[in-house]
Order: sequence, then structure tokens, then C-alpha cells
Amino acid sequence: MKLTSPVAAALLGLAPELGSALVTRESSTRCCRALSSSPIGDKVVYPGDAAYHDSVTSYWAVNVQLEPTCIVQPTCAEDVSSIVQTLTSAGGEQAPCQFAVRSGGHMTWAGANNIEPGVTIDLSMMNSTVYQEDAKIASILPGSRWQAVYEYLEGHGVAVPGGRTGPVGVGGFLLGGGNSFHGARVGLACDNVVNYEVVLASGRIVNANADENVDLFKALKGGSSNFGIVTKYDVKTIDSPDMWGGLVVFENSTTDQQIPALVKFVDNIENDPYASWIGLWQYRSVTEQTTITTPLDYTKPEAFPAAFDDFYAIPNISDSTRYATVFNLTSELQQAEGYRDVFLTSSYYNSEDVLYKMIEILNSKIEEARPLATGEDWSIMVIVQPWPKILWQRNADNGIGNVLGLDRFDENMIQVLYDYSWDSAADDALFHRLCEEALAELDEYAKSIDMYNEYIYLNYADKTQNPLRGYGEENVQFIREVAERYDPEGVFQRQVPGGFKVSKA
Repeated sequence: MKLTSPVAAALLGLAPELGSALVTRESSTRCCRALSSSPIGDKVVYPGDAAYHDSVTSYWAVNVQLEPTCIVQPTCAEDVSSIVQTLTSAGGEQAPCQFAVRSGGHMTWAGANNIEPGVTIDLSMMNSTVYQEDAKIASILPGSRWQAVYEYLEGHGVAVPGGRTGPVGVGGFLLGGGNSFHGARVGLACDNVVNYEVVLASGRIVNANADENVDLFKALKGGSSNFGIVTKYDVKTIDSPDMWGGLVVFENSTTDQQIPALVKFVDNIENDPYASWIGLWQYRSVTEQTTITTPLDYTKPEAFPAAFDDFYAIPNISDSTRYATVFNLTSELQQAEGYRDVFLTSSYYNSEDVLYKMIEILNSKIEEARPLATGEDWSIMVIVQPWPKILWQRNADNGIGNVLGLDRFDENMIQVLYDYSWDSAADDALFHRLCEEALAELDEYAKSIDMYNEYIYLNYADKTQNPLRGYGEENVQFIREVAERYDPEGVFQRQVPGGFKVSKA
């Protein structure tokens, strides 16, 4: 059958590239003028405006702080609808308006959630949360940061499964899956969303839930920005925000004790799903040392639970564990902003061999960077997180599911995040190369011992990766079909270049 619709071409990768001849500052200026003349014209800001500067500089990684032709800052779903309708009609077929959608702005590759030239829809003014006590639902707007969500909900004695670092935005986190302190208890965060309010490419505002637009509801659980702009998330709450936990810091020399403890912990999470552990091996140039920081967090107020016994047995440098709330602990667990960054990630089956190889590669990249880096302040870090099967099995019987494809696997996994940061633009090529090599080397080793898994966590992925492909062909095809159904003109494939597109999966 001959496919001629714009979305059909885009979803098969047949759409013509929108090169510099089409995406010019001049054509983007016309799109900005159209927005300024629309009903939301007072919400459009330009270079030189204080609000424009504040928006651009609020991105976590310096290297993603692009300069759009203009930025528009909606405050409600109706504003977003007006913006989308304007941007889909203003540019014409020859130079359609190119735009980006930004929630928290925590992705680390330029263009993921910003654009230059073009229009950035900055959702950060849509940042409130409302607790529906009778339904035990939190209605969260997409520009919210998790620390503000937790602080508000704490006043109502509840929490939600969300980000473990306070400044992370709500929107991208929930659309990419979402791992949380509470994951082993309630499953991935996306599986706790009971309704999405979505602005489609037509400008129509719809709800997607278990009763209406069910296919869109499922596709949004991991399908990212392929269908529309989500303007509200209704999320199931957890009865108490009270926890116990904190940061425990160890000498790098304890690695040989940490790794067996980690592998054992991962395989026993289902026996105590209140326990959450993360391991961060970080070398910093300013100290010339590698340390191991482990957030130990327990999602009920019980001190020194037995799940962490193997980690307590290892001598530490410092220990901030205490009775606290989700808000307090996520305020503590933050990475420094103001650096240039790259994230790359892979998944592996739970294996000591993979982890020891990870450390070997980490050390080799540190040694290679030391004589080559020109900046004074840089860091090479690997972050290990448990990825046990209980995360996706918790909600396997809810009748809806998600599109992550994890239900194909019945083994516990670990997730490795390669996080390199540096202060000098002159070192961009160096650290990108080292990080990509580290990923490739560990992937190759894991494949050689049958410990590699194709799943790539979208929220940590780099533009050089293809996380949607790792969902499996059945889910990719489902995402394609839903994208064509709700965005028949392929607006979010052709006019929104950022993010991970099903047309490129």
C-alpha cells in the first residue's frame, strides 16, 4: 500500500530533512511574530527580556542552554492549545515552525528540550499541585519540580512515586518511565499515573485514562513526546511521606566489599521492597580522589533496617542517615548544576563480573582524562541502580500496561549511568568521547558473557542512543500506530526535533 500522509512518511523515516534552508532565524521569527499576535502574545519573551534570560539559564546542564528565537510560557492547558494551533499553521508547508517543549530541563543533550533557532514552549509556569483527598490523587502540572510537589503533599501527609533528586522536572520523568524510592513497592512511576490531560497537535484537549483514549493512555507510559503535550498528570498517592535514610560515603578502597553487597541486595529487594539503594563512584579533579556515595533510603520510618546490613558492615567516611521525609531526602540528593554534562546509560543482568569491569573501565577513563583535560574542575562518575523485575511486575495485572517492554524479562537487572561533567567547553569532545567509549566497552564485555540487556532507560539516554528501539518491535509498532492516530499530520515527528522520536526508532 502506498503511504502518502505526512505522518506515514515521518513514521517510516521518509520525511525530508528540515535543513538550514527551511529552519532559519527568519522563518522562526515569523513564527514568533505569529505567537505575539495571538491570544497568548503577552506570554512570549525574546532575547533581552529578563524572563528569557531566566528561562535559558535555568537548564541544569550548561551545554543545553540554547538560545531560541523566542520562548513562550503558558500557564494553563488552554494556553498550550493556542500555542500549538498557532505553531502548526504559522510557518506554512515550506517552512513549518520548529519548536521544543521543556518541562524541568534536566536532559543533558542540546536540543532535547530546547531549540536554536525556533520556539521553545517553556512549561515551567505550569507548576502547581492539587491533592484530591477523596480520590487519593495528586494532580500535578508538567512544569513542576519534584521537590515542590513533595513539599506540598507533605502538608497533606502523603507522597507520590517521583524523582529522587528534587530539581528534576515532573513531565519528562513520568513520560520516560520513572524510577523512585518507592518503586519496589508500587512499581514504576508511569504505572501510577491514572490520567493524562493532553493537548494534541490539533489543539484539542483530551484526557487519557483507563476509560477514554485507552491506547494513548498506555502509549504515554514510556512513549515520551510522540503524541502531544501533557498538561496535567493525575498520580496515585502513597499514604505517608515519612522515611529513614541519607547519604553514606565510603573510601574507594571498599569497592570489593560494595559490589558483592550490591548484587545480593538487588536479588533480595522483593523480600523487603521498602529498601532503596544507589551507588555513585565519582572521581573529582579538584580532589584527585574517587569516593563512593550511597544513598540508603527506606520508605517507612524504621532506622537501620536489615536490608542494609551488608552496607553497614563496611567502614564509612560519613553518614547522614536519619528520620526524614521524601522532600527532605530529595533536597539532599542533588548533583551540582552549572557544568557541561553528558549522560549515557545501559542495562545489564545482575552480575558481579559486569560491575568489576565497570570499575576497571572507570579507572582507565580517569587516567586517560587527567593529562588531556584543559579545565580545572571535572568529574567522571558511574551511577549504579538496581533494576529488579519487581519494578515492572508490580502493575502487570492492571489491565493497561505500558510500552517499556520490560515484561519480556524475568531476571533482575542493574542500570549503569555514565555521568561526566566538566567546566570548559574546550573539553567537550574529550569527555563525550571517553563517555561513549566507556559505554561501548562495558556493553561489549557484557554481551560477551551474556549479561547485556537491550533496554535503555529513556530518561538517562543520550542523543546517540535509541531507547525506544529497546522497548521491542511490538511496542515500537504500537507507539507508531498511536502517534499516527492522534497526530495524523506528524507534527510531533516533523516540527518537534527534540526528544526520542518513534520515526527514528
